[in-house]
Amino acid sequence: MLRIERQWARRTPLTLALAPLSIVFCIAVAARRSLYRVGVLKQARLAVPVIVAGNICVGGTGKTPVVLWLAEFLARNGFRPGIITRGYGGDGTLRAVTPDSLPSQVGDEPLLLARRAPAPVFCGPSRVHTAQALLATHPQCDVLISDDGLQHYALARDIEIAVVDGARGFGNGLPLPAGPLREPISRLNSVDAIVCNGPTSTLQFPHYKMVLAGEQCVNLLNPWQNCPVSQFKDAAVRAVAATGNPSRFFAQLREHGLTITEHPYPDHHPFRPQDLAFAGEDMVLMTEKDAVKCAAFAKRNWWYLPVTAQIEAALGELILAKVRALNGR
Repeated sequence: MLRIERQWARRTPLTLALAPLSIVFCIAVAARRSLYRVGVLKQARLAVPVIVAGNICVGGTGKTPVVLWLAEFLARNGFRPGIITRGYGGDGTLRAVTPDSLPSQVGDEPLLLARRAPAPVFCGPSRVHTAQALLATHPQCDVLISDDGLQHYALARDIEIAVVDGARGFGNGLPLPAGPLREPISRLNSVDAIVCNGPTSTLQFPHYKMVLAGEQCVNLLNPWQNCPVSQFKDAAVRAVAATGNPSRFFAQLREHGLTITEHPYPDHHPFRPQDLAFAGEDMVLMTEKDAVKCAAFAKRNWWYLPVTAQIEAALGELILAKVRALNGR
């Protein structure tokens, strides 16, 4: 965890010193949202319903598994979803993302989505232009999912889902830069649904519970080879995670009974072979998000653990009711 992120977990002399800047940030955020609300800044509305899955905090909360869950759920129920994403870590070019795309061009999360989601995936710096390009290429899509983008108001949305990390909550509760908040906590009053990733004792808003489940590890060098994660209980395991919250992955491995040595990296870290030279012949176990960047130089003892979001069925009922109503407007 970066030093500033450790500061964001509590109120310290440093965060209190940054509080005046947070006030300025809050004013700017509120003013910008108001300009969109009254129409001074224009929103682009698409011909299909738009679902945004985002958060109000900096850092990983589990948005990408929620997007995958949404795409799979909608496809099972007869819809033809499309997915747009910024493509953080890529080269910033608007493009279609395929399973064979390069992570250096499209980013790690878009590539993961393209490999697992039953939907076309486009990435680009402008969500409006990216959405328009996807629909022009895939006119059969009848619902659009935006991976992140809760604060990107230029694209009008019909359903907002905020994902909250149950363990970390809202940190010290302060806005940037004194805390991790992109918007005030009160913003959650206006979203359509809140999904809480993991157990929580502090979230005071009605929410849907989510857990990330993963039992089978996949070999990076030979993706058709898999085994139960419990098989590594007696091995020397180097756990690697370059996510918004690496500790969540490490805790998950320990829950499976593994003894691990932690190797956290900054979110979206662009891995190179020398980054993992420390492992030697030890077992390396990483997240699926990191595996898409390491597969090109993987060794036989490198594995990743895919996870799947399990969310309360009531959220699916809510999404179906809203999307069906929107499609009939």
